[in-house]
Amino acid sequence: MFFDPMYIILMIPVAIFSFYAQAKVKSNFNKFSKIPNRSNLTGREVAELILKRNGVTTVAVKKTGGWLSDHYSSAEKVLRLSEGVYNSNSIAAIGIAAHEAGHAIQHHTGFSIMQLWLSFAKPASIASNMSIWLIMIGSMINFMGLAIFGFFLFLFVVIFQIITLPVEFDASNRAKKLLTDYNIISASDKKGVNSVLDSAALTYIAAATASVVQLLYWAIRLGLLGGRRND
Repeated sequence: MFFDPMYIILMIPVAIFSFYAQAKVKSNFNKFSKIPNRSNLTGREVAELILKRNGVTTVAVKKTGGWLSDHYSSAEKVLRLSEGVYNSNSIAAIGIAAHEAGHAIQHHTGFSIMQLWLSFAKPASIASNMSIWLIMIGSMINFMGLAIFGFFLFLFVVIFQIITLPVEFDASNRAKKLLTDYNIISASDKKGVNSVLDSAALTYIAAATASVVQLLYWAIRLGLLGGRRND
């Protein structure tokens, strides 16, 4: 697979896009993590304020390790903020904190796409670990039924990643609106928040694009496109 010229040709543009997205996130986060926001609130304070004002009283805000490891756990009802966000009063920190609070609000209000995403999350995680191995093993031993089963598992993973996009975009849009509505950020702060959240969105687009291209590759290799298996 990884030494197949077709795979390499298909994945080079995706790899470049992914590298660009990651570099953009790092650049914008580093830039706006050095600039305090106008309200001087920390990431934790902003997350707690947004949750409280939206009636989300059962979600705790906690600190976690790692770099940009921020996430909302719907199962535990915990919003975890990384060390560079939790106690920071930077523009980058409050943008990320507000984004994660947006996910908690999605869950609290029963946002339909979020509910669909949650129902797909666990099976997609299992399918992600199994699918490529089933495709590769099935192809190597010429057991097409196994390979095609793996392909459809991977298709499910791709669908899950595509569903992730509107969930993430909506959380960012909520964050931008709430930070403005609550007068937490100034006009200049807003530009920084937009830069950080928009660049983060690119990473999700890059991940979905990579999966779609891999799905296309396997569809060609398994003969699901063009009607003939390409050995």
